[in-house]
Amino acid sequence: MKRLYHGSCHCGAVKFTCNADLAPPGQRSPPELPGIWWETTFRCNCTSCWKTRFWKVFVRPRDFQLQQGREDLVDYQFAGRNIHHTFCRNCGVHPFASATLEQMGGAFYAVNITCLDDVTPEELAQVPIRYEDGRHDGWEREPGVTGYL
Repeated sequence: MKRLYHGSCHCGAVKFTCNADLAPPGQRSPPELPGIWWETTFRCNCTSCWKTRFWKVFVRPRDFQLQQGREDLVDYQFAGRNIHHTFCRNCGVHPFASATLEQMGGAFYAVNITCLDDVTPEELAQVPIRYEDGRHDGWEREPGVTGYL
């Protein structure tokens, strides 16, 4: 079920809250929009996610609130320049990304769940994960090797 989480970058300059569903299958809230994006978390092997170790859960804008640190965020865009990958200018941590994509139902935030301060190791161990082959633009398929993700 959805729950309120508090998140931050490493140095604490950037703080946010989000309502996200990290529950294991069978305990999750019904998705509000169609599509796999709202049913699980994602680990991707694209060069950006791989190098930053970005583990994302998608949330709708009404479920995300930046509490502090807007002036400490730097926007990085690459490839199609559709997604705003933000990172803290002080510590370099990537707490979330944002975009508006029609195939996902409009605007969203991709929250890096490793930046959630009040998620427990027990919760993380049960979080459902879908692996994406972003390195080969195969977002709908799992890469051949996932153990390193």
